[in-house]
Amino acid sequence: MDKKTVKLFDSELKVMGILWKEGDVPAKHVADILMKELGWNKNTTYPLIKRCIKKGAIERSEPNFICHALIPKEEIQEAETNELIDKIYDGSADKLFTALLGRKKLSAEEIKKLKQMVADLE
Repeated sequence: MDKKTVKLFDSELKVMGILWKEGDVPAKHVADILMKELGWNKNTTYPLIKRCIKKGAIERSEPNFICHALIPKEEIQEAETNELIDKIYDGSADKLFTALLGRKKLSAEEIKKLKQMVADLE
């Protein structure tokens, strides 16, 4: 697979989220969890899994239609964050950072952690 990031829709991210959390599991297990959590039936879940396979996000193995995530969660998080920054914040990470920080009062400990993170980037 090339370095181009796969674009996953919200419904596909639900499937991937189960694989990232639980590891390699049968498609039936994924369908069972999504039935409990979202009320989705197999006719919804299996096509989503197959779409993820076609996109190169999931690999299928037999027996039992075992699903394996081919893309790490961190890679998708980075791509989605970059898309958000580009689309909503005009490509400016500092605008996103400012918006996030303005949402609530931070504790002294949270401020200390953020300062350390910034220092580590310098």
